[in-house]
Amino acid sequence: MKKLLRILLTLSVLLTGCASNSSVPTPGQVQNNPLDKEWTTILSEAKGTTVNFYMWGGDERTNTWVDAVVASSMLKEYGVKVNRVPMGPDEYLNKLIGEKQANKQEGSIDLVWINGENFRTARQANLLWGPFADKVPNYQNYVDKTAPDIANDFGFPVEGYEVPYGKAQFVFASDTTKVKNPPKSSAELLEWLKKHPGRFTYPELPDFTGSVFVRQLMYELCGGYQAFPYTEQVNKATLNKQLQPLWDYLGAAKGYLWRQGKTYPSSIAALHQLFADGEVDITMSYNPAIFSGMIEQGLLPNSVRTNLWNNGTIGNTHFLAIPFNAANKNGALALADFMLSPEAQLSKYEPKNWGDLISLDVNKLDPQSLKDLEGINPGIATLSTEELQTHRLPEISAAYIPVIEELWKEQVIQSGQ
Repeated sequence: MKKLLRILLTLSVLLTGCASNSSVPTPGQVQNNPLDKEWTTILSEAKGTTVNFYMWGGDERTNTWVDAVVASSMLKEYGVKVNRVPMGPDEYLNKLIGEKQANKQEGSIDLVWINGENFRTARQANLLWGPFADKVPNYQNYVDKTAPDIANDFGFPVEGYEVPYGKAQFVFASDTTKVKNPPKSSAELLEWLKKHPGRFTYPELPDFTGSVFVRQLMYELCGGYQAFPYTEQVNKATLNKQLQPLWDYLGAAKGYLWRQGKTYPSSIAALHQLFADGEVDITMSYNPAIFSGMIEQGLLPNSVRTNLWNNGTIGNTHFLAIPFNAANKNGALALADFMLSPEAQLSKYEPKNWGDLISLDVNKLDPQSLKDLEGINPGIATLSTEELQTHRLPEISAAYIPVIEELWKEQVIQSGQ
């Protein structure tokens, strides 16, 4: 899929050249251009419409929160229906590329959950509409626009083409009745693997969590994030040489993995199931609160806890963006604004709902919202905000990620390491 996506992107860029990201107005289309209208007009024209929200659908709590809390609030407050479409970025980007090549001015996607290499890919192929962020009232009122992880997405300038939806940080989880002292470094993990063969694995790349786990190892073994400066072009051979300590480590660890590393879970959901079934003793997530939610749902025992590595773990921000040909840009703007409201952000942070970290600047919250935030118990298995922040490491440039994933397949899967 990655190879196909890159081929299609090349074709798209050749066909579109330096075309503007702004959609071309269609005669009789009331909503174009929303950026020229007052916010009250945008909301008025959004009323009675449906927003097709394309997002990763691999977590049931997240899906339920969108379908219940978000959809019901949007219908009640704005008269807008929300249609959640479970589709990963590889698929919806290819869909947008096809629509762009066909010059389809009114597409089927109104809002997407996106970040990292997928945002960079979409911007370079002129697949997004904007800049729209400054039009969103809650972005203006509650977001720190100058924060590095808000102004840049995996090092790539945001420039108003997306708004921050939430924040993530990589954590590990284990059952304290089975793992008394969970590993807190790459060296400790390898030592633990040798003592507990078959009790650990990670999702197959390019799964998002599997990919960040490999980058977590890369940070520890290959000089930290500082060794990977921002770039738009990555030399595969040079990077492969730089990552040799990582390949050596994964080669040494492979035989001690679940099923001797001959196969890997296809997704993070599959890994969580292995963990819940007792087939492995350690799992992982980019959502620090997910395991508290799973405990509340009765999916995991209340003895499960999360932990970080001593040198820190990788964190990033995830965003919302509007496609270049969104048919319902008014509704998409309304939904994006609601997603950035203190009401939605605090609801999302509740572990019983999702547990996703808020993307707002707490210093900009009103006293009641701040009080409500402080009153939320993040959950029995969730680390404190302070501990997460003091162990938070930045992401590297998105340009590295597809190359790392390609090299992983070559060095770990195809080479038989």
